[in-house]
Amino acid sequence: MMEIAVFGGGCFWCTEAVFRSLKGVASVMPGYAGGTTKNPTYERVSSGESDHAEVIRIAFDPAIVSYRDLLTVFFATHDPTTMNRQGNDTGPQYRSLVLYATDGQKAEAEAMIVDLNASSEAGGRIVTRVEPLGEFYEAEKYHQEYYERNRTAPYCEIVINPKLEKLKKRFAELLA
Repeated sequence: MMEIAVFGGGCFWCTEAVFRSLKGVASVMPGYAGGTTKNPTYERVSSGESDHAEVIRIAFDPAIVSYRDLLTVFFATHDPTTMNRQGNDTGPQYRSLVLYATDGQKAEAEAMIVDLNASSEAGGRIVTRVEPLGEFYEAEKYHQEYYERNRTAPYCEIVINPKLEKLKKRFAELLA
């Protein structure tokens, strides 16, 4: 039976590409969540007129890849110590965010943050927010599978490709 995980780790083009590479992941949908504005659009979210973040919704098979594995990849492939910023992307729409679907996911995310804060691995205090999953709004079609359709675009080559290389080196056993 598939489960859902929802993460915000900066630009959803990056996070979608990372999680599509993992075994046990059936689908990854970029979208908007974590706010109260109804039917947000990319323009409203990116302009700051919305309180939503860019997120991805992952459908995964927990018999193949655990939620903890997904959290581990999430925290390792973005900077969870910067508030409202990932690289050159700034604003609350790029905040580090775990939106939990179950109490178990909440407990696991909070425990991982405690562990990361106690270790030197993260390098700084984790600012990732852990909140209940409310309404999820799918991103516009032109944002879906962005990396697959635009691999040679400068953003993909400069920002996404290094993330994918890091993923391959650090998490080879989780790759499809």
